[in-house]
Amino acid sequence: MKTSRTKEPERVHLPELIGKGYGQFWRYKGRYRVVKGSRASKKSKTTALWIIASMMRYPEANTLVVRKVFRTLKDSCYTDLKWAVNRLKCAAWWDFKESPLEATYRPTGQKIFFRGLDDPLKIASISVPVGALCFMWVEEAYEIMKESDFDTLDESIRGETPDGLFKQITLTFNPWNERHWLKRRFFDAPDADTLAMTTNYLCNEWLDQADLALFENMKERNPRRYKVAGLGEWGIVEGVIYENWEEREYTLAGIREEHKDLQTVCGLDFGYTNDPSAFVIGFLSQEDKTLYIWDEIYKTGLTNPDIVTEITAAGYRKETITADSAEPKSIAELRSMGLRVRPAVKGPDSIRHGIQFLQGFRMVVHPRCVNFETELSNYTWATDKTGNRLNVPIDEFNHLLDALRYATEKMAAGGVRYHGYKGGI
Repeated sequence: MKTSRTKEPERVHLPELIGKGYGQFWRYKGRYRVVKGSRASKKSKTTALWIIASMMRYPEANTLVVRKVFRTLKDSCYTDLKWAVNRLKCAAWWDFKESPLEATYRPTGQKIFFRGLDDPLKIASISVPVGALCFMWVEEAYEIMKESDFDTLDESIRGETPDGLFKQITLTFNPWNERHWLKRRFFDAPDADTLAMTTNYLCNEWLDQADLALFENMKERNPRRYKVAGLGEWGIVEGVIYENWEEREYTLAGIREEHKDLQTVCGLDFGYTNDPSAFVIGFLSQEDKTLYIWDEIYKTGLTNPDIVTEITAAGYRKETITADSAEPKSIAELRSMGLRVRPAVKGPDSIRHGIQFLQGFRMVVHPRCVNFETELSNYTWATDKTGNRLNVPIDEFNHLLDALRYATEKMAAGGVRYHGYKGGI
């Protein structure tokens, strides 16, 4: 039912809209609510519903929504919150705008602010027009590799709160790696001011049979992934392939001053429905054995024209890109649209040789490359049925890493002639 701004809001029954599995989450008023969960566990959607409902309940409450990289907010939290006001049938009382990215509850002027850790000054400078900044949602908290970065966020929710209000930080994430500081801080020794909980797809009553079949297939074919992406358990990571890496913010001017032999490397791995299309760009110094990972594109559902649009918008249209040769039709189409794309050579044992080459480098990853860091943290050697390590990697957490192998294969081979490739770059 469409409602005008002048009419009374429709009444809704919250338990029917929220569903099962989150009663304690909804009622909790301690400082930290920390939810690790599988895919389709409703954790983000439920948080979005809670924020909208709570701000309408508390007329002096304001909210800060944070992800590690600001540009990822629009297609995640911002979209979820717009969904939430529609589900709660109160969209007529909310204004969402994209420049700057924020939401306003019209009757009171309360605000939802969106910020990225990649611009900490904008977090520190937030001032609210009414009431207090008392709620924070940290989405995909797993992306925050340094606990000190979270401490800085934690300190931003400070000062007195109006009577009847409380301060609360909600963290939601997929638990890919048990070595993450989130486990030690919130799950191994939770205190009285922390609610640490695990949810999974089994509490999502709105999944259809096709959705459930995906998890059943995962359970059968990839039990290791099912434990994390299906049941929300901590990922146990042993036999990590790449260990010599660090996250560090750097500038292009700075590394060009430090290394005189930098070469630009760009790779593309195709995906669509379940697997993402993955583009990576970096800079490699053979002399100092250092590889700088500068930027990434990592999205599902991209058509070839979409890939061109994303790469162009990111400013990399003129770069030479090495792409997965398994899709020659896609490469031809991308070239027809103006991208400088060439096929990877691959060849016998190319995966192992490419890995060995990259293992010889120290990788410095820019903080914006959150998906690249997740792959580095989870890409391991496969095991046989008895648990013995094999000399082949697992076939997951490898989309950006495969793209990087394509990008560097010419250097790895000591100079490769691209057989069967027609057309210049």
